[in-house]
Parts: sequence; C-alpha cells; structure tokens
Amino acid sequence: MISIPHKSKQLSVFIIKLLIVITAFYFIYNQLANNDQLDWKKFLVLYKKNQSVAGISFILFFSFLNRFLEILKWQNLAQVVKSISVKEATKQVLAALTLGVFTPVGVGEYAGKALYFEKKETKKIIFLNLLCNGIQIVATGFFGIIGMLILGYWLWSLGIILITIVFVLISFLTKKIKIKEYSVESLLARINEIPRKIHTKNLILGLCRYIVFSHQYYFLFLAFDVNLPYTTLMATITTVYFLASIIPSFQFLDFALKGSLAVYFFGILGVNEWIIIFVTALMWFLNVALPVIIGSYYVLVFKTSKSII
Repeated sequence: MISIPHKSKQLSVFIIKLLIVITAFYFIYNQLANNDQLDWKKFLVLYKKNQSVAGISFILFFSFLNRFLEILKWQNLAQVVKSISVKEATKQVLAALTLGVFTPVGVGEYAGKALYFEKKETKKIIFLNLLCNGIQIVATGFFGIIGMLILGYWLWSLGIILITIVFVLISFLTKKIKIKEYSVESLLARINEIPRKIHTKNLILGLCRYIVFSHQYYFLFLAFDVNLPYTTLMATITTVYFLASIIPSFQFLDFALKGSLAVYFFGILGVNEWIIIFVTALMWFLNVALPVIIGSYYVLVFKTSKSII
C-alpha cells in the first residue's frame, strides 16, 4: 500500500474542503443572480415601502429559531452515542447542511455528521440522523394532509392516506423479511432501544420547528401585502411543503421545486406570481443559504482523525 506524506494529505483534504465550499457558494449565487423569475427592482420598491427594522428582525429571528431547534434536535439524539454541547451540535448541523446542499436528497448531510464521530459509530449516527429528519417528514405529512383537506383536495388526501395505510400494512406483514440483514422488525427494535424521553423531545422539537418555519412563510406573505384568511394561507403553505417533501430533489433545487408548487397553489388564490417567487426565494435564502454560508466556515476548519481520501 502506497503511503501518502502527511503534508500532501493535509493539502488534499484542504483542497476537497475548499471545493465543497466554492461549490456551495456557486449554487447559492446561481439561484439568486441567474433566476429570470426574480425581478429585483420590484422587490426593492416593495422593500422601501414596507422596510422596518422591527419587521426584518422579527423574520430573521424565525430563521435563527428554526435552525436552533434543529440544533437542539440533533444534540438530543446524538447523546445516544455521546453527549455534545450546543456549540458542538451547531458545528455539526451547519457543516453537514453545507455538505448536503448539492447532494441528492441531502445525502451529504448524513456523511457530514458521521465524520465528527468515531468510525465504529457511523451506522448509529446515520440512523439517528434518519430519526432527526424523519420527525420533520412526519410533521410535514400530518399538517400537509390537513391543509389539503381544508383546501378541498379530498381525493388527493384520501388517496395519500390510503397509500400510507397500505404501506404500513405491507411493512407489518413483511416485518420479519430481511434485506441485506435489515428488516422492519430490526428497525423497530433499534428505535425501541432509544429512551422514550429522547423520542418525546425529538417529537416536540420537530413539531415546534415545523410551526416556526411555516409561520415564517406566513408572515413573509403578510409583509408582501397578501391579505388572505389565516386558515387558507396556512393550509396552502402546508400543502406546498408536503408535496415538495415527497418529490426527491437536490437541496439546491429546493427553491425551484417549492417555487413551482407555490406559484400553482397560491396562483389559484389570486396572489401575484412575482410575490410568490420572492417569498419562496427569501425562505430559501434565510433557511438554507445563510446557514450554508456559516456552515462553510466549519467545513474549512474541520479536523478529523478519520481518513477521508
């Protein structure tokens, strides 16, 4: 086996980290600068009309709270392997988000968090991250179906509920069948090994996070002078988030996917298309782009005893 000199290895690792950061920044720039649907002149006119330090601070606080709740979720679940501080959880969540931004369905996020732990704990960390993200999927699905029912999409809702029931029944009937040493039964056993208080806290934090970012979306529409009943607006928001979540995509395409769905559903309500695009773009920038920019720092200073090349 050929031995790589220590300095050469350090240089290679630094180049890899730098490429990750440059790629992440490129995707952010490309989404905001080269999107023909974003009319910045209209945005600046409305911003000057409604600009308010209190209003901007209020919206930014929601972004902070959204990500902070995610950090607390990860800190709570990571204690299954080892206890970590909020500072360490922040580092892991933001660095992993940066790694996941240009990978399919955020796969890089799982690898990013695993790099902060011993190699023997990799499978546990990936499993815990599945639980961390899984609770958001459950919340998105629950509120999304309620939103669709409120908007009158009964057939869609009943169809999704029926598919879910069939999936659960099939999983139950085949729970002992193993695929590469894994089965539904073994998965449930692993879930039950985790203390109930950790699951409860994960559920509460996940629900709180969903409420935070969905209402940030709501308040941004209000800032853009969209006056629709609270129930109608929130039902549409939850529907858009739900449908976007069930379509596999890259993180950096999340803006385009949610934007397309939002244009369709909010367009039915008579909301101007450019307002929908800008609100969606701001949600993406505040909750994905900004954390990725911060996370880029943690990627660059990342040090590990593991070999990544």
